[in-house]
Amino acid sequence: MEHLINSNVKNIEISGIRQFFNRVASVPDAVQLTLGQPDFYTPDHIKYAAKAAIEKNYTTYTKNAGENILLKAASDFIFKKYGLEYDPDSEILTTIGASQAIDVVFRTILEPGAEVILPGPVYPAYAPIITLCGGVPVFVDTRETNFIITKEQIEQHKTKKTRAVILPYPSNPTGTVLNYEQGKDLANYLKNETLFVVSDEIYSELNYDQEHVSIAQYEGMKEKTIVINGVSKSHSMTGWRIGFAFAPAYILKHMLKVHQYNVSCASSISQHAAIEALTTGIDDPLYMKEKYKERRDYIMSRLLNIGVPTVKPEGAFYVFPSIKSSKLTSFDFALRLLEEEKLAVVPGDAFSIYGEGFVRLSYAYKLEQLEEAMDRFERFWKKLER
Repeated sequence: MEHLINSNVKNIEISGIRQFFNRVASVPDAVQLTLGQPDFYTPDHIKYAAKAAIEKNYTTYTKNAGENILLKAASDFIFKKYGLEYDPDSEILTTIGASQAIDVVFRTILEPGAEVILPGPVYPAYAPIITLCGGVPVFVDTRETNFIITKEQIEQHKTKKTRAVILPYPSNPTGTVLNYEQGKDLANYLKNETLFVVSDEIYSELNYDQEHVSIAQYEGMKEKTIVINGVSKSHSMTGWRIGFAFAPAYILKHMLKVHQYNVSCASSISQHAAIEALTTGIDDPLYMKEKYKERRDYIMSRLLNIGVPTVKPEGAFYVFPSIKSSKLTSFDFALRLLEEEKLAVVPGDAFSIYGEGFVRLSYAYKLEQLEEAMDRFERFWKKLER
């Protein structure tokens, strides 16, 4: 009876990141640089807050949008950090990680045939969700603009069916960020267009060389922008599954309906952990960011010394070197690297066709592991050069 399964579901595939991660399980002693999983433990004071919530029997449903105190904490956090003002009573939704926020957003704003513009290469979860909603992902090639989408590219790909543009900065997989002038240029164009902007800012606290810039900060943009964020990357809380959507009330009231019938509410215990993260732990990300920056600098120095072309990542914890000179496809390069040197990276084509010719290395790993990984990468690269 498989023929009765939703055709949109049958036509999407498991994430290329996970596919390659699963393949690694069959290779003993492989060094992993595949997952975007912070290697730091959740700070102790956050764990204690969760334990206290259990002891106090905060184990029931919460209001659909999240606990009032958490919504206030999220409102205060995003204002103190980025100058964005959102009403906790009507403009913030607590979700089960940023992933569910993405799902809720697209199920709210898309109809069959609606198009969404994405900058490729890009995080692989957007397109399948757009497809499941009956929408059409439209990829833009950003390889010649240092992986930053431009107003000219949006204009070139925009049609009467365009419903939204995704701005995922800092970027997974490239680590590129949106600077103030780039954001201003995009805002001056987008504020006059009849479309939504989905700004995925889950890596906002991991911005190394400048202050984080949100497209919602610019005049005329908050009214059409949905900002997605959360505590997974900033506070090393991936398993707690707490994300947020920030949006004008006229959008959020409809997102809340989708969320309500989808999951009811996020975990009450995780919400109390997130309250602690966003208040007492407001500056917890600073230590982790400094360590990631050290690792970023180490990885970049090794790649440059080897002679591998790489756009310098200024945020997140990924580097996306070009392996075009190897004459191998991204998949074949990653597969041979795994088989011959037992080093696992993610093929660039997991991030759309515009990721072909690249591989993604995550540096969310201890420096000792990165040193061993880069030794293996260098040995493999030199073999290919012979």
